Amino acid sequence: MNKKELIKHFEDIPYVSISQMGKKSFIDLIEKLDEPQKVTIPQFVADWYEENKDDFEGELFRSIDLITRDFEDGDLSEFEEWFIDGKTKPFQTLVNMHQFGYTVEKEKKYRVSLKNGQPLVKAPLGGNFYFNQNITGGKYKATRKELEEAGFGWVFDCPGIEIEEVE
Repeated sequence: MNKKELIKHFEDIPYVSISQMGKKSFIDLIEKLDEPQKVTIPQFVADWYEENKDDFEGELFRSIDLITRDFEDGDLSEFEEWFIDGKTKPFQTLVNMHQFGYTVEKEKKYRVSLKNGQPLVKAPLGGNFYFNQNITGGKYKATRKELEEAGFGWVFDCPGIEIEEVE
């Protein structure tokens, strides 16, 4: 129940009934009010916030001030791209996370293999990705971001690749 619903509830009750309601009834209704919920955000927004939360208002102002320059230079950070996206409601999201807390959304992970079964694996030393000749070997679970940063973003558009979304 939200604030408007609670007000409507009391508006619909006759005056006589309100005077006869007990304290417990009022408390029960108030306890049904929704509490502010934590927002769910991408990891890079959480990273920006954690770096800037001690001077949140000042850092937010500075970030907004720099967006125009970075946009003109073609050098927007991932946070700045998120901030100017018309669907993200950045002010509301950032203020809500500052007031009520936040949770980080879980990134999807993928198992990638060639059509012949060769899995994409990550080397234990150095962390390089490669397609393993051993088709019975374990497949590595990678996020889209990991794959793109390693130069494997193309696998999502290649017909010779099998991609399985995993948890």
